[in-house]
Amino acid sequence: MKLEGQRVVIVGLGTSGLAAADVALKRGAEVVLSDSRDEKSFAGKLDPYVQRGAELALGGHEGADLARANIVVLSPGVPPFALLDEAAAKGVLVIGEVEFALRLSEDASPAAPLFAIGGTNGKSTVTTLVGEILAEESRTAKKKPVFVGGNLGEPLAAHVEESFDAIVLEVSSFQLERAPTFHPRATALLNVTDDHLDRYVSFDAYADAKGNAFVNQTPYDIAVIPFGDPICARQAARGKGRVVTFGEAGADIVVTKDAIVDRERGESYARANILLQGAHNAANVAAAIGLVRNWVSAETITKVLASFRGLPHRTELVAEIAGVRYYDDSKGTNVGATVTALLGLSEPRAVLIAGGRDKGGSYGPIAEALKNKGRSVVLIGEAADAMQAAFEGIVPIDRAISMREAVEKAKARAIPGDAVLLSPACSSFDMFRDYKHRGEEFVHSVMEHVPNGG
Repeated sequence: MKLEGQRVVIVGLGTSGLAAADVALKRGAEVVLSDSRDEKSFAGKLDPYVQRGAELALGGHEGADLARANIVVLSPGVPPFALLDEAAAKGVLVIGEVEFALRLSEDASPAAPLFAIGGTNGKSTVTTLVGEILAEESRTAKKKPVFVGGNLGEPLAAHVEESFDAIVLEVSSFQLERAPTFHPRATALLNVTDDHLDRYVSFDAYADAKGNAFVNQTPYDIAVIPFGDPICARQAARGKGRVVTFGEAGADIVVTKDAIVDRERGESYARANILLQGAHNAANVAAAIGLVRNWVSAETITKVLASFRGLPHRTELVAEIAGVRYYDDSKGTNVGATVTALLGLSEPRAVLIAGGRDKGGSYGPIAEALKNKGRSVVLIGEAADAMQAAFEGIVPIDRAISMREAVEKAKARAIPGDAVLLSPACSSFDMFRDYKHRGEEFVHSVMEHVPNGG
């Protein structure tokens, strides 16, 4: 992609937008930085870009004159708006940061296969695991490094001039909305459950955005989906990739009580030797195997599975106090994630801490899960009223105005052998900076109850 002399407008100045701006400036583009926020909100953060020649169009996008651009690069957090559509109708190339970065990375990494992992839940764990497996294979063969990022961690735009053996991206629905040439050699859609219905007109529109990853696949590519999932199967059918299924009996990669079995290759991975625990993580491992098995050895997979611990704030064991285990799943920001975390616990009953800023959708699936696993619920945040209405009569309900109070009330309800699970099913922004801050507050509150400081 030639950028020299091109007018490139970056819409949305978060981490990925500024990474795109940096590389566009390096390659000689005329760069315009646009954001709905005003200049004060950035506290001088944009000064280095202005000093390098970038123009500012802040407090809205009207001043960016999108229709006069050659390329508009859209950050994933920016929803569609009329001026974008008008610019595209006039022939302006409007693409997302991931599409922009992939086009630019072709010079430095022309042969690097692209692995893409999408889904409502589990994609960060699978992305990281796939990256670890591929990186171990590359280290063993003394090849180039593997890039892991996208929606998880570093934006690819910040690394387009580096050479990689493989590129592994976690991709969100937002990132795939404007990615017309996106073509992964292997892509997984782990699941699609209600989420971001405040952005999409319908669940089907949300699922279609997720499924855009399959569209450009050929019969030489791999499409990994859960066995027996009609939503994911319909999306995979939009491309021509060879479908590999994971999950229960009948799948290509089967999760049994004792092992994860690659039936096609005759390879088996004992669950006793896999560090990640829980039913949901067994499915995540199976999906990862489906993605990488054409590129790595079974020995490499086995080695990484024995050491990979997973990610913080994703059903992470914090402590065991008086026979009760406390788990931090602050990353559980939607209903599907909370259901998965709750049902995946090995403990027979759990006190669930949930709530935050509502994202749309029904809390009914959590209510059903609580019938099987719930000891009680402690509700926090703006969604507490709606959640209480959904859970009334199923389990005892407490309310809390802080995380510390929520942990105290959960501790009072739990009995030995139970779990206390923070899995909010909501975004964090009503009470916390982000899901990490929420998880940290939970961990801190739990550790206050550990005898003698642990």
